[in-house]
Amino acid sequence: MEMNDYLPRVIDARLDEYLQAFGAVCVEGPKWCGKTWTSLHHSKSAIFIGDPAGNFQNRQLAELSPDLVLEGDAPRLIDEWQEVPPLWDAVRYKVDQAHQKGQFILTGSATPNHKGILHSGAGRIARLRMRPMSLYESGDSSGKVSLERLCHGELTPAMTGDGNLKRLIDLIIRGGWPASIGMPAAQAALLPEEYLNAVIDDDVYRMDSIRRNTIKMRLLLRSLARNESTTATNKRLKNDIREVDDEDIDVETVKEYLDIFERLFIIENQPPFSAGMRSSIRVKQAVKRHFCDPSLACSLLKATPASLLGDLETLGFLFEALCERDLRIYAESFGAALYHYQDYRNREIDAVVELSDGRWCAFEIKLGANQIDAAAKNLLDIQREMTADPKGKPPAVLCVLCGMSNAAYRRADGVFVVPPTALKP
Repeated sequence: MEMNDYLPRVIDARLDEYLQAFGAVCVEGPKWCGKTWTSLHHSKSAIFIGDPAGNFQNRQLAELSPDLVLEGDAPRLIDEWQEVPPLWDAVRYKVDQAHQKGQFILTGSATPNHKGILHSGAGRIARLRMRPMSLYESGDSSGKVSLERLCHGELTPAMTGDGNLKRLIDLIIRGGWPASIGMPAAQAALLPEEYLNAVIDDDVYRMDSIRRNTIKMRLLLRSLARNESTTATNKRLKNDIREVDDEDIDVETVKEYLDIFERLFIIENQPPFSAGMRSSIRVKQAVKRHFCDPSLACSLLKATPASLLGDLETLGFLFEALCERDLRIYAESFGAALYHYQDYRNREIDAVVELSDGRWCAFEIKLGANQIDAAAKNLLDIQREMTADPKGKPPAVLCVLCGMSNAAYRRADGVFVVPPTALKP
């Protein structure tokens, strides 16, 4: 469809590729991240299941006769298909009958339970994860450094401009929500708050029509915010709620609510990385906690530019979350995956990008330029240790992502230094 004001997204190229390979593509991710707008850009017709017009007549039509809502020029967008789960099977069946690629694009901001869905759709319906905008997509990164080229050891040195701490704080608080781009920081900060209210007060119930304790859900969300970019366990989250909020919640309830948050795409944790299954270095298997966007953690913490300037430790964790959001978006665009590394020798790597050929790249994330030397030393020490291990697999590239760096360059010891405001896929 013609959309003159469409802002290109990193996922565009992959969506085109998937439409050429599969009969249907399901674009899923958090509310308000731009799924519908991007899918419309790639579609020739559309139906909006959640449209309230005519007393939700589109939803009623989909429930009564799914085949009718599938009629239209291909690719046809079925927006918020999870409102009527049987649509999944209807799309799968239509794809089987027609034997054509790129027939449908489905969008969803929640993963429904399997009730009402008979078939997985494997081989017919591909899934693509979409996230809030990266700094490159929102126009806040110059794009002078390609992550893909960097992961192959290629970088053209470039001046990137002085790092602006207040600007970084504004970007963290604003987040990557398309509706917030260009808004003043104070107004942009209101969107994450309303986002969380809408999800907790409405979307959680609409998933499976079960009433849950929204007070405890909010307590858990606040605990997740306090533990953003850490490897806090479920038990630690429970204890954190008791210690800070003076409320109790059992571990099973924590587990259930975390599952709901994942199905609503509110959280997306960073899995652990093992540098070699046969390596003698034992690695920990804890996930690193993340919201889908750092602005959600800011909202829950009631963070302001002034409060973050007075709490550099919290700011550091939120900055790490911002960088890892973008690294994940960029890495997936060229078939790579994002992890973190932690072993029992107290070695840690903030972010690991594993390429499709098995090679991997290590990233330390630091806010201040005065932290670059220590971060580079940590990366080099881990690389040497893994190189000395006969069964180890050392990282191919070492890089420090530094918020306050004014240039992208390669140090004499081989470690790259890049500001996140210079990155692109």
